[in-house]
Amino acid sequence: MSQYVAPTQTMRFIIEDLVGLDDIARLPGFEEATPDLAAAILDEAAKFAGDVIAPLNRVGDTQGCSVADGVVRTPDGWREAYRAFCEGGWSTIGAPAEFGGQNMPKLLATAVTEMVQSSNLAFSLLPVLTDGASAALLTAGSAELKQKYLPKMISGEWSGTMNLTEPQAGSDIAAIRTRAEPANDGSYRIVGQKIFITYGEHELADNIIHLVLARLPDAPPGVKGISLFVVPKFLVNDDGSLGERNDVRCVSLEHKLGIHGSPTCVMAFGDHGGATGYLVGLPNRGLEYMFIMMNEARFGVGMQGIAIAERAYQQAQAYADERVQGRDAVTGADNVPISLHPDVRRMLLLMQTRTQAARMLAYWVAGQFDVAHAHPDAVTRERARQVVDVLIPIVKGWSTEVGNDSTHLGVQIHGGMGFIEETGAAQHLRDARILTIYEGTTGIQANDLLMRKILRDGGERLMLLLAGIHEDLDRLKLVEDRTIAAFVPRLAACISGFENAAWKLIDRARTDLAAGLWVAVPFLTLAGVACGAWMWAKAALAAHRKLAQGEGDDAFHRAQIAQAAFYMAHVATQAEGLAATVVEGMEATTGL
Repeated sequence: MSQYVAPTQTMRFIIEDLVGLDDIARLPGFEEATPDLAAAILDEAAKFAGDVIAPLNRVGDTQGCSVADGVVRTPDGWREAYRAFCEGGWSTIGAPAEFGGQNMPKLLATAVTEMVQSSNLAFSLLPVLTDGASAALLTAGSAELKQKYLPKMISGEWSGTMNLTEPQAGSDIAAIRTRAEPANDGSYRIVGQKIFITYGEHELADNIIHLVLARLPDAPPGVKGISLFVVPKFLVNDDGSLGERNDVRCVSLEHKLGIHGSPTCVMAFGDHGGATGYLVGLPNRGLEYMFIMMNEARFGVGMQGIAIAERAYQQAQAYADERVQGRDAVTGADNVPISLHPDVRRMLLLMQTRTQAARMLAYWVAGQFDVAHAHPDAVTRERARQVVDVLIPIVKGWSTEVGNDSTHLGVQIHGGMGFIEETGAAQHLRDARILTIYEGTTGIQANDLLMRKILRDGGERLMLLLAGIHEDLDRLKLVEDRTIAAFVPRLAACISGFENAAWKLIDRARTDLAAGLWVAVPFLTLAGVACGAWMWAKAALAAHRKLAQGEGDDAFHRAQIAQAAFYMAHVATQAEGLAATVVEGMEATTGL
């Protein structure tokens, strides 16, 4: 298994030259996020991820987790690595200073998160879920709940979970049966069972703060009758110290295809009279609050797709450089590394350019998160929020599909050795398989994109997105570069296909939603391919600008332009077929 080396040069290029860290650092509260500080953070994060967490990836896969009498044990080295993670302040980078965070932009925190996820996907799930739980409390929790829980969740001393799924209620949240009975002291007694709870029980943190969806006795049926509760593993005294154990326990661990180092728990609440819980926000508004967590989690899972794609690419590239076999079809030389064979090079470039396209899109969305949070102008904040809303299902859905495809190609490049567990390629394939499923399948992301993000406002958010894409396309048309000029027509055709298919889909789905839902996933894929082409256009613009100003790393920035051309020829060309599927597929469902 190859060692993970964070692609810090590429990350800095995206953060500084494509998204614009300087602009983000001008926003109130982010003034300390200078390029020098960002570079230092990225370098240190790269060392930590590569030296401390990455070596445990294989350990987690082979050992897995165990449970006995409700006590969960994580793999060897997990506890020490998590302690080092917290002591290094890596859990605090993007958190607000009010609760002990470093208040760095989400843009920078996203790059750090990617490194942790690439180095050890199973390990990374713990801080990602804690971030999501913290975000829900920051938005909807009372001042008392925030002060009691957030400082230690942000420091990593306590972790957080999401408790949505029940045996009879998977994606159908309306079917939740977990009950919340009011108690005399203002708290609630929570009774029910939740499944698929990642890090629902473990020994890494001193306390686990469960955010649990449940129904009050007088709740209306369906999704309008769901409330959100904080249910700590250990009750917290008024002075912040830990009290008695709450009535919540892990019943069993799931036996999974991948991410073995991450305990996926069946959790029982209230086997002995009811777990003590505290209402978050208003009654019957739980689903609304949970969507805050889910938005954070969906963005985080999209990053997991990018991260595992990067790890699989590095593994495949290292193997292809070392594996000697066959004749070079161009030079005729015998016994050459397989990385010189055109088809292997094609697969490696597919992995590399699609991964970077997804990374650029996610980082750009992270920058828009920062604008939506901190920009002093309300109109600008709202515009950024709307663009983020429409792109989140694409980041989650498309990036995780890219992750699955890249790990598949990684095994293919290894040939028969990819089918052998010792090489590590198969682990990436197994670990990635869950990413298109949890936090909402690709189909759910596609339905969200169509129904909630496009149809609900008649395409207004889509028009904002398209306006930005066309601005960059117009800029690219003015660039005097032979390579760029050659791929501009393909880029334009890709964007045009996406736009035309989108408006035809909107027009049909307004009166026949079922027809639209038939092609929702092809449309999401089309949106991902088109947004990836847009990001490569931005990368080509940024690279050309650096070269024209004499500030660029000649080899790196010329490679960015060459990779953009490869993406346009090998990936953006898919837009034509996907657009046809969207338009014609709505008509081809009759009689089926």
